[in-house]
Amino acid sequence: MLYEKRDHHLEGNTLEIGVYHNLTILRETAVGLFLGDDDNNEVLLPNKYVPEDFKVDEKLRVFVYLDSGERRIATTIVPKLIKGEFGFLKCNATNKTGAFLDLGLEKDLFVPFKEQAKKMEEGKSYNVYMFLDEETDRLLGSNKLSKYFKNEDVDLEQNQAVDLLIDKKSDLGINVIVNDKYTGFIFSNQIFQPLRYGERISGYVKEVREDGKIDITLQKQGIDSIEPNAYLIIDTLEANEGFIPLNDKSDPELIREKLGVSKKIFKKAIGALYKERMIEIKEDGIYLIGFND
Repeated sequence: MLYEKRDHHLEGNTLEIGVYHNLTILRETAVGLFLGDDDNNEVLLPNKYVPEDFKVDEKLRVFVYLDSGERRIATTIVPKLIKGEFGFLKCNATNKTGAFLDLGLEKDLFVPFKEQAKKMEEGKSYNVYMFLDEETDRLLGSNKLSKYFKNEDVDLEQNQAVDLLIDKKSDLGINVIVNDKYTGFIFSNQIFQPLRYGERISGYVKEVREDGKIDITLQKQGIDSIEPNAYLIIDTLEANEGFIPLNDKSDPELIREKLGVSKKIFKKAIGALYKERMIEIKEDGIYLIGFND
């Protein structure tokens, strides 16, 4: 009852939920520690989350969310994702209203039916986006990811290192979630390792197109650091069904006619690609490994 009365007293609390806060320990009570911010918002950290050693007036980093009683509560447990992030979560249960996914907290993340791309099944894992429902002030999950991407305003540069969440496969390659903000794509001929749905890996921006589409590569450091013209060869191969009738013995004028570069630059570029096992060099020309496999 003590907490319920206190929470009612703080019903005007504007402490943001679904994110981390660095809060000051205000006082110790029978039910836990009350923490506060600079705007006089307070939240309870229940006894089960209180660290063994603490002092009043020191700072604690906590995650704030609504408990099963719809009360703001703080925890020192690290959730599997925070508001505004995409993540790969396991479905713990379903009912007639939706699915409940393992967020790593005592309370699961609820995904209503209207936010499911297809009906979720208990025991399976899904890529989801966590957002705050403004009408209910609750954290919800969504498996309909496309509406949460922000590709209309991409703030990325070519060759920039990015965080990737592996999403759905297609005939041409694999969709990825880039920096928890954009959707990108890795073409099949750029993939040289097994990639699993829901896996997090690092990658690099190959190109940001005018329409906001983002091409991703996993091979930046090996190719770009050696020879930036390697991408010219890759792009030409992709545009010609994975083959060009040139090799290191080709006439310099033919190379310049086909690619617009000198034979010296051409040999350096294909050498870098061959070293990265992205091409095969044969007597009749160069083949892009993995094209149409």
